[in-house]
Amino acid sequence: MNTLLDLPENDQNDFTEDHTPNAFSALGLDPRLVEVLDELGYETPSPIQAESIPSLIGGRDLLGQAATGTGKTAAFALPMLQRLTETDRGDERRPFGVVLAPTRELAMQVGEAIGRYGSKLGTRVLTVYGGAPIGPQLGTLKRGVDVVVATPGRAIDLMNRGALSLDALEVVVLDEADEMLDMGFAEDIETILQATPAERQAVLFSATMPRRIETLAREYLRGPVTVRIAREESPAGEAPRVRQTAYMVPRTHTTTALGRILELERPTAAIVFCRTRADVDAVTETLTGRGLRAEALHGGMDQEHRTRVVERLRNGRTDLLVATDVAARGLDIEQLSHVVNHDVPKSPEAYVHRIGRVGRAGREGVAITLVPSGAIRHLRNIERLIGKSVPIAPVPTVADLHAARLERTRVQLREQLVADLRTDADAETDGVLAMVESLGDEFDPMDIAAAAVRLARTGTTSADDEIDIPTLNAPREGRGGPRDRAGDRGDRGGFREGGRPGGRGQGPRPPKEGATRLFVSAGRAAGVRPQDIVGALANESRLSGRDIGAIQIHERHSLVEIPEHAADDVLRSLRGVTTLKGRRANVRLDRAIN
Repeated sequence: MNTLLDLPENDQNDFTEDHTPNAFSALGLDPRLVEVLDELGYETPSPIQAESIPSLIGGRDLLGQAATGTGKTAAFALPMLQRLTETDRGDERRPFGVVLAPTRELAMQVGEAIGRYGSKLGTRVLTVYGGAPIGPQLGTLKRGVDVVVATPGRAIDLMNRGALSLDALEVVVLDEADEMLDMGFAEDIETILQATPAERQAVLFSATMPRRIETLAREYLRGPVTVRIAREESPAGEAPRVRQTAYMVPRTHTTTALGRILELERPTAAIVFCRTRADVDAVTETLTGRGLRAEALHGGMDQEHRTRVVERLRNGRTDLLVATDVAARGLDIEQLSHVVNHDVPKSPEAYVHRIGRVGRAGREGVAITLVPSGAIRHLRNIERLIGKSVPIAPVPTVADLHAARLERTRVQLREQLVADLRTDADAETDGVLAMVESLGDEFDPMDIAAAAVRLARTGTTSADDEIDIPTLNAPREGRGGPRDRAGDRGDRGGFREGGRPGGRGQGPRPPKEGATRLFVSAGRAAGVRPQDIVGALANESRLSGRDIGAIQIHERHSLVEIPEHAADDVLRSLRGVTTLKGRRANVRLDRAIN
């Protein structure tokens, strides 16, 4: 008997099951919905579904907290569809429900799930997001839909065009609300919520519950039911299901250290998270050069390529997926054994999202984080959020690497010897034994064996294998020395307003190597903030927030650095226009440098 989790994710958790013909029937769902769930093979609701569905069917607002993969999509989708069956829509073309999601990947996943659940109801579902042609979306909205799944920026755009009307809206859902706020969509979300009817039902789901989420809920939810599904704790006396380890590594040796750690860990399947697309490509190339089976996954790839890469990891044809957060959003891989942070997440909540992909349903998992000295503060913030320290382990040395390889060779040789003893039919015909016997006339058998092992290992090493990685000691909290403080300054990067790092009014500085700069026709006079620009670009193009470099905000315009190789794609996606603070702004290459 299965438990219904977010489609297409089918992560099975250790929930107590109700052995009834279909426990979803008892929640008051329409028989047609239950029939779909039967066909999908699901009979028992997960905890978040069991606690949310009755209240939502009853029309209550809801504030829900649960980890990724626990079934949040079905928890809000099934009640929405149930209420839709109870409403006489007639020829109504305006949407009954709107679901807001932070990324195109998650929006597509949610839209697919709602369409599948509502397949026997004839539910009309439309998924809209930036970077896709807007013409077909306008046409579908004109013909009429029941549910719209949207990224916030595209929803605002369609509202400004008069194509998306929320006047008849009955249900509005914020999915992964914390992620949307992290991406700078706060004002877009408020604009959308303020355009909905006062009596509509509002549902907010979030993996974490920071203060700003609670503030949003207080303002826009009416007497909400609160549902919190805690992460499953390990029984007393048992080891945690996710083994968390940090390695202090000089920034210039991060990828070399990563290769060694992965070679010693030997993951069944792992996701390595990187900050930017450029990092993804560089790390993938380095790991492949070490003989590891690694593949890249980022927003620069089309959906077909992305699907092929993920399937290769699922079926064991590759071991490592190197990805950005946005590209990996919503992925659920049952056999995943390791999550690796090539860069320490600056948001502690992002760390929790990442490591939540392993250690599920009784399976043990490993979370590895590489920490340069300038990022120790981010590790401390993570420890405060999770309520415990992350153990720091020494980076594998050259000697550790050699010893591990010798041990693997010993094991493989022993297995081969045992196999040869069991099936010796080819011992005389393949010529190997005769060759060794002839060498034995000249050399000691031990020397022959040692030479054979060395010969077999020729060409299997990397130039980085002989590099001594400097040892870094983690400073005690609150007592970082001058080196650590300098590292913090060097690690900040990110958003700067007004020009050179020294302050405002000093004129625009040139972009860094490998980057170009966009001119945006909106600035401080329009109330534009860095997070508004990040949200607009990440929503409308294939860039992730971490791909975007320094942002300079002036009185009437803004300048934003993006990877030079992505400029044409970004401008094509935006078509020269984006929406900031509810207004259209022109975007072009900065003529001062281009």
